Amino acid sequence: MPSPSAAEFEQQARKVLRGLPQPFRDHLKDVVLQVAEFASAEQLASVGMEDPYELTGLYEGIALPEQSQWDHERMPPIISLFRQPLLAEMAETGVGFAELVRHVVIHEAGHHFGLSDEDMDALERSVED
Repeated sequence: MPSPSAAEFEQQARKVLRGLPQPFRDHLKDVVLQVAEFASAEQLASVGMEDPYELTGLYEGIALPEQSQWDHERMPPIISLFRQPLLAEMAETGVGFAELVRHVVIHEAGHHFGLSDEDMDALERSVED
């Protein structure tokens, strides 16, 4: 069976976002979702990593609790998924495609809301498959 394509990753990620509770969906409509094969050197450096296989997803932007009404001319927040590291994690751990994408997307979306890891776990448990 072939590995999921970038388009399949994006489709699954959008499905996860649609499954979030309404208050979360409303605040994510302006967030850009993208899938790349690997994180860029700049993205890796921004989180203190060197190995591109270590980073499966990344939120780039200002979390909602930190935003100001004066932040009107900024770039939209971005949630990135990195296909090759995700494929490697699936192979290494045996975690399924949908489950892994769900976990990473919810974790990265959680950063947009300034959620703690515990809150992200609770949100993940509340999302319908």
